[in-house]
Amino acid sequence: MKRTVTKAIFPVAGLGTRFLPATKSVPKEIMTLVDRPLIQYAIDEAREAGIKEFIFVTSRGKSALEDYFDDSPVLEAELRRKKKPELLKELKRTTMDSGQIAYIRQHRAKGLGHAVACARRLIHNEPFAVILPDDVIAAEPSCLAQMVEAYAETGGSMVAAMEVAPEKASSYGILDIEPGADPENPISRVRGMVEKPEAGTAPSNLAVIGRYILSPRVMRHLSGLDAGAGGEIQLTDAIAREIDGDGVHGFRFEGQRYDCGSKAGFLQATVAFGLARDDLRDELAAFLADLSLSGK
Repeated sequence: MKRTVTKAIFPVAGLGTRFLPATKSVPKEIMTLVDRPLIQYAIDEAREAGIKEFIFVTSRGKSALEDYFDDSPVLEAELRRKKKPELLKELKRTTMDSGQIAYIRQHRAKGLGHAVACARRLIHNEPFAVILPDDVIAAEPSCLAQMVEAYAETGGSMVAAMEVAPEKASSYGILDIEPGADPENPISRVRGMVEKPEAGTAPSNLAVIGRYILSPRVMRHLSGLDAGAGGEIQLTDAIAREIDGDGVHGFRFEGQRYDCGSKAGFLQATVAFGLARDDLRDELAAFLADLSLSGK
């Protein structure tokens, strides 16, 4: 019997150096796409997928992230007084119930695998999701919701995957999938994983992106790992150890992924999400058209 996935880990301990000087005082995860911070997109996706417990792996200087999910009684009272129910509804979406959210410190930056392992005592013996807020995915249903449905068929561990150009493969973990896989089936059984392969050596064009559903055994694998690529403890190394167990599957989701860990990706996402808004589309599209015509 397949277990339901009700817990998710959000590794948010990074310093966000690519967005300095903004991230000197503002956690990267609080930076906004239109009017919602990156972390809110991740939380909304997790909620849609049925996640009930939210575990944040943080670091020093992330108190604003914790404050974001707290109650705001003064602001709520002001919105009620001014009779702004829609804004009040939006504000309520940012509040997490007591006991629903937990924060764990990662004291040293030792890689994604280490960050996930920091939450091992809260996972126990059940499957769990990992969501990287830098990867914002526009999808209906959400990427994680698609994965949870597929996971009910496969069990084991599952990673979200997307096709990438050969010249970009060295920036990702790449899947080696079993031969003869049905190209119409979004689920592919994995026989190997290579973290940031050298140019021309990638086993496929399927790259792992920031959504995972993992067996609890992955936590045990992480505890015994030495540093891998880049001198860090790699999550993909621990997942790879599950290939000969209950198996690992890649899932090609339907949707558009934006790499909001980069400035270009963040700007692309801002434009895309702005154009998707009924209240912003016309004005923003007109501005972009004028900008294009002017050649600026």
